[in-house]
Amino acid sequence: MTTKAPSTVSAADDASLERTAYASVSDIPVAEPHDRDRLGYNVWRFLTLRKDSLELAVRSAGARMTISEEEAVGKIRAALRERGVTV
Repeated sequence: MTTKAPSTVSAADDASLERTAYASVSDIPVAEPHDRDRLGYNVWRFLTLRKDSLELAVRSAGARMTISEEEAVGKIRAALRERGVTV
């Protein structure tokens, strides 16, 4: 058992790519919050690597969304455009 306090976690800057990715999926209705986290992570990977399409990033997240993948991609793409990211 440790007696040290846990490390502090500093939030990412509002203009960072991580914040942009997770903010773009914040309005997607999902079954559980962890699904949104996975979706945000896959969008972040898409923005970082730019290897595959946004559609593939959403599909590979495996998030249990209550809307269709096409509708989710449209919402994410619009949110990214609002933040100045071209997709």
